[in-house]
Amino acid sequence: MNWGTELWDQYDNLASHTQRGIEFLDKYGNFVRDRCTIEQEYAAKLRRLVKNYQPKKKEEDDNEFTSYQAFKNVLKEIGDLAGQREVVAESLQIQVSNAITLLSKNLREERKKTLTEGSNLTQNLTAQVLALDRAKKNYEKAYRDSEKALENYQRADADLNLSRAEVEKQRHNMTIKSQQSDDAKNEYANQLQKTNKLQQQHYESALPDVFNRLQEIDEKRTRGLKEFIKGAADAESSVAPIIARCLEGVVIAAESIDEKEDSHKAVEKYQSGFLPPGDIPFEDLSKMDPDLSNHSQYHSATNVNNHMTHRGTIGANKLKKRTGIFGIFSSNKNTLSTDGMKEDYSDLPPNQRRKKLTSKINELKHKIVQETAAHDGLMKMKSVYEANSLLGDPMSVEGQLNESAHKLEKLKVELRKYQQYLEQANSVQIAQHSPQSHRNLQNGQRMSRHSNGSGENEDGDDQPDDAGSLSSSASPESGLGTSHTSLPGSGQGSANDQVMNEDMYYEAEPLQALGTCKALYPFDATSEGSIPMSENEELQVIELDQGDGWTRVRRCTGPNGWEEGFVPTSYIESTLYA
Repeated sequence: MNWGTELWDQYDNLASHTQRGIEFLDKYGNFVRDRCTIEQEYAAKLRRLVKNYQPKKKEEDDNEFTSYQAFKNVLKEIGDLAGQREVVAESLQIQVSNAITLLSKNLREERKKTLTEGSNLTQNLTAQVLALDRAKKNYEKAYRDSEKALENYQRADADLNLSRAEVEKQRHNMTIKSQQSDDAKNEYANQLQKTNKLQQQHYESALPDVFNRLQEIDEKRTRGLKEFIKGAADAESSVAPIIARCLEGVVIAAESIDEKEDSHKAVEKYQSGFLPPGDIPFEDLSKMDPDLSNHSQYHSATNVNNHMTHRGTIGANKLKKRTGIFGIFSSNKNTLSTDGMKEDYSDLPPNQRRKKLTSKINELKHKIVQETAAHDGLMKMKSVYEANSLLGDPMSVEGQLNESAHKLEKLKVELRKYQQYLEQANSVQIAQHSPQSHRNLQNGQRMSRHSNGSGENEDGDDQPDDAGSLSSSASPESGLGTSHTSLPGSGQGSANDQVMNEDMYYEAEPLQALGTCKALYPFDATSEGSIPMSENEELQVIELDQGDGWTRVRRCTGPNGWEEGFVPTSYIESTLYA
């Protein structure tokens, strides 16, 4: 079936139909372009999402866990997935959207040309029909005039009163009108024959050709739409295997998570190496000095929680000492590393210290290998220059060789230093570095310094005046605080320790006051290391807030004449001495 024979009289409808078809093709083209935009935006947002959730530098320590590594791999796969969406958008743009635009333009031009030809044919036929109508009207008028002239002649010929000249005039007029009628009749017959021939040609060949071309245009548009829809599906199906592999990568990343391995790594990362505190010895009050009974009881209660957090566990990363007032009076010979720790990591628990030292040694060995390779390369370059002076001056690399040798020697010295640190760390018994003994050692060093006036410990290292006061996170809530009202080391139960600590206790002097403070609100001491205070009470400030929200104060009352402890910084108004 074709439009030329079946729809010969539907010129206007076919023109409208083909126009709507091309507009529909343009509509699908707009759909594809909008989808390209969405695909590109989706890919951009996926990439932004991956970038926002990339591990931060401060989270590098956690990347050793399988769950963190799996999430990192998931981000990589999502980034690849975003790339495939960009490929889909590019394919749709090039293979579909641009092709639709080109096809639509060509179809419009062909339709316009075809309709113009059809319009010309219709105009020609219309003009011929009008010429036929004019010829018919002329024939009808001439025929009537001829009939009237014949009637006038017959009447004049029958009238005896008219002259022969008048009758001859009527006969001549009749002859003219009859000739004009015959001419009009012949013209009408010719126009009719021409019109019929043109009309037959118009409806049987010319116009059907126009309609058939319109049909081809519409079918071409429909066929193109079919191919474009398939092309859009092919653009996405072509990347489907890669997307499937990305999703498989996500599944593999998920399956790589091992909760047991993460638990083991958590132990390796946070294990301090300290032993749990021993049993608290029984104190026979009947055999103790009555003057010291109150202090021993108080110290026994506070010493149980020494170096323990509020949940009863050791905070491996919270065992740093609270040194001085913002470190102003600190005279520590051991310099700090880039991460804020001591160079030999002696402020870390044993296991963490050995782990840090081992990591540092491996890093130095890797640097030595790299620097050795660079030095060997410079030596070879120098030997080549010496063998052939045209290639270069041997002295040009002499400075680099000296610098490389100096750097290599410096790295080796640093490596030996850290190896010695590691040997020292491995030689120390774990039991000697438990939280209890570590605290007692600090208290002992501080008390001995108060007694003999020296600022050195047993190893001869300089220590700040308050080196044994409190760890950096020793707030009353964590249970790490120990006030001067307690006897240092009384919870160990060792006779030697008790004698030593008792001597140091009587020779100890209170810390110098840094200023005064006024209690803005009443405070009830509910944890070890804190002291209560009433509103508007005047106290002495002996240690500033180190960022944990607590300030150490002294009340000039109590069994020993003074009492020390921690209060919330937000509860007081401090006035420091100039």
